[in-house]
Amino acid sequence: MPAQVSTLAGIGFAKAFVSNGGKTTSSPQKYVQAPVMYRDRKPSRNWPFRFIRLPWLLLPALIFLGALACAEQIAVLQKQGAMHGFLLLLDENGKEIAVGDQINIVHGNEIHSRLEFHFHDGSIDDETTDFRQTSVFELIRDYHVQKGPSFPKPSDVTIDVPVREVRWVESSAGKPPRTRIQHVDLPPDLINGMVSMVPENFPPKATEVKVSYLAVESKPRVVSLKFAPDGSERVRLGESHREADRFNVHVDLGGVAGAVAPVIGKQPPDMEIWTIRPIPTFVKMVAPLYNQGPLWTMELGAPR
Repeated sequence: MPAQVSTLAGIGFAKAFVSNGGKTTSSPQKYVQAPVMYRDRKPSRNWPFRFIRLPWLLLPALIFLGALACAEQIAVLQKQGAMHGFLLLLDENGKEIAVGDQINIVHGNEIHSRLEFHFHDGSIDDETTDFRQTSVFELIRDYHVQKGPSFPKPSDVTIDVPVREVRWVESSAGKPPRTRIQHVDLPPDLINGMVSMVPENFPPKATEVKVSYLAVESKPRVVSLKFAPDGSERVRLGESHREADRFNVHVDLGGVAGAVAPVIGKQPPDMEIWTIRPIPTFVKMVAPLYNQGPLWTMELGAPR
């Protein structure tokens, strides 16, 4: 994500099919408070809170058949820098359910980022991402944990790109947790932990960008995410307003799985991400945090 703040791919949400019985749901708030950022190192042109995850892509293995597709690495238009950003997580009624911190540490061309949400019920959503930024963004490794009463099933997944290895903890009722390891042919455009960086670095005049995302349930599978501009709307900054660009993110399962998923109610819902102009900066995101979960909104917050 120089240090910019993005929300919910972290967690932003607008439309859902699976999670609410096939009805379209919108974010409960018309306006979103724009960000306050604290930077501990000089960033480049923008300061994005860019890393956000898509645990809602953890679907049954059937959905991922034929998932590999032609995609492209994201060109670096806005370099990420050191920063500490603050986030709020809201439920479908706009009630605050968690607070989060995003911390980026810079080591040359590599960024170490951690996005951690502490829920009011004691649950934890904690994701650590290491990536490289040269002419393109390149994932190195991603470690993501979800646990607590807010999640119907705990999740513990590690993606290690250099060794092409995926490690996850399998949990079944009445059985002790078991660690599974599998070697996977990981595509170079994998964006786990970096979802919000795509709209922040969206190519000028492009109508769509397709990238890869690794989902894990019974076993690892790669799906494609299609990002497309979806109009604009006003967001609030104090007593004034700014124009924000909205992006729709669609999960393309591909092949037979893509055709069958909507029929059997397993097509993941579209997600929406907002960025503010003129330098693309993350504002909020609407999406489920886990498979068939409720639509939650991640937005920027600020200490007072």
